[in-house]
Amino acid sequence: MAAVAHYVEVDAPVQACYDWWRPLTRLPEIFSDVKSVEAVAGGEPRTRWKVDGPAGTMVEWEARVVEDAAPHKIAWTTVDDADPDVKNSGVVRFDDKGNGRTGVEIALDYEPPAGKLGEAVASLLADPQKKVERAAAEFKTVIEAR
Repeated sequence: MAAVAHYVEVDAPVQACYDWWRPLTRLPEIFSDVKSVEAVAGGEPRTRWKVDGPAGTMVEWEARVVEDAAPHKIAWTTVDDADPDVKNSGVVRFDDKGNGRTGVEIALDYEPPAGKLGEAVASLLADPQKKVERAAAEFKTVIEAR
């Protein structure tokens, strides 16, 4: 499984940062390849993710929140019974730095499948570290503009 992470400090209170991230549905605002994250109806809180794939394809999966420690941590992972195109998990941690500042760490782990789809996903994720860094910078811009 590959892993990427990035840390950024923002001029926003920890609760505001947590509240922005918690529904996960806002992630397309900061991750350019993520086209949608929608809540899935049912007993267990799940989200359906749609991400731009290679050659105009769409890569999809369902995920569930596995840890919600408000306002300090949100972690999610793909749901195996939903047969994800890409197994992955993520966590965002919020560290209250005082004076209305928050340290935000975004960490993602992913395991593309083998075969042609795996090759295609690998090309899509050509530089996942840069994508996480851009997402952190976008989050900083969005949360500080509030």
